[in-house]
Amino acid sequence: MDDHLRTIDPEVFQSIEQELQRQRQHIELIASENFTSLPVMAAQGSCLTNKYAEGYPHARWYGGCRYVDDAEDLARTRVRELFGAEHVNVQPHSGTQANMAVMMAALKPNDTILALDLACGGHLSHGHRLNFSGRFYRVVSYGVHKEHERLDYDEIERLAREHRPKMIIAGASAYPRIIEFGRFREIADQVDAVLLVDMAHFAGLVAAGVHPNPCQYADFVTSTTHKTLRGPRGGFILCRQKYARKIDSAVFPGIQGGPLMHVIAAKAVAFNQALTPEFAGYQRQVVANAQRIAARLQEKGYRIVSGGTDTHLLLVDLRAKNITGKEATALLEQAGITVNKNLIPYDPQPPAVASGIRIGTPAVTTRGMSEPEMDEIADCIDALLLGGDDESARADVRRRVGRLTDDFPLYPEAGA
Repeated sequence: MDDHLRTIDPEVFQSIEQELQRQRQHIELIASENFTSLPVMAAQGSCLTNKYAEGYPHARWYGGCRYVDDAEDLARTRVRELFGAEHVNVQPHSGTQANMAVMMAALKPNDTILALDLACGGHLSHGHRLNFSGRFYRVVSYGVHKEHERLDYDEIERLAREHRPKMIIAGASAYPRIIEFGRFREIADQVDAVLLVDMAHFAGLVAAGVHPNPCQYADFVTSTTHKTLRGPRGGFILCRQKYARKIDSAVFPGIQGGPLMHVIAAKAVAFNQALTPEFAGYQRQVVANAQRIAARLQEKGYRIVSGGTDTHLLLVDLRAKNITGKEATALLEQAGITVNKNLIPYDPQPPAVASGIRIGTPAVTTRGMSEPEMDEIADCIDALLLGGDDESARADVRRRVGRLTDDFPLYPEAGA
């Protein structure tokens, strides 16, 4: 197939090949990215992309859906087993669309939502003013404590009592600590709000039992299927049975038409892989790796937001090193280390500049790296940020990165 694409459309083929080389040769530390398995990619690149299947298994609008029904049934059964959910919907195209469907099912326009501020680690789809969530609903934001940079549950309770939200959202895109879902449930019950947990970042940790499971507390749980789950790019929703009909109708026909059946098949493969003992070991190593990088950077004088991490990610405050997140991201990229600039809590810099970087370990752990490699990566980061424009320092780090990527190939079973 690759040779055929090379002949038919060499420009697209070249783009794909160049991206594969970048993934092979870079240390990927973006917390929301990971490398899928070859079976996941095989399912996503299959003939199921040809099939239109509006509706749900055994109740489609189109004929010829017998076999795609089987694939979706497998995805639903497996994800239900992974998380112990009463009802599942695996059709959302993304985590944001999963959140949109939940809000459509549970809220009316202009209802109040209480959610984590983006500047303190929240997500765009939790109420940013330019996102649908901020445009269609009234959003009240909670933050983290200024001293310890962890969620202040007393303050969240106070805000809930004051504003009486219809929905409270727990979950984040840049919060490195375990979230107390039970406390959120107590707060939601006090004000008669529904509780949505967005576990997009840490779903793989939940599946492996190394992070608390929100399903026993939340009315709705949303997630992506990539990030820590190592699946294709997509989303899903878990909910209590009493919301099943509302959720399904919110997804289709509420916000989507035909589902992406090739992606749903790839989700089924990923969920099956997540049910294995090997996946649980992988997730334990993801957390151990994040904690090791955090500790190593602390030894070198970097401040880690909240003092460390319980999960797959950490936030590094760069102000003491007199460099911005934007500058650090560009420097690291030049030497083959990929991160993203990120706001730290109560950041004096604007989002496009930021005072920190976000580091995640799912992708490097997928390649087989462990604590010794985390020390080497942290040392490389430090050398680059200290070296600044020193080309000899960048060249040295590039060589060290090259040794790591050679020692831990991306797809060794395929010679890559």
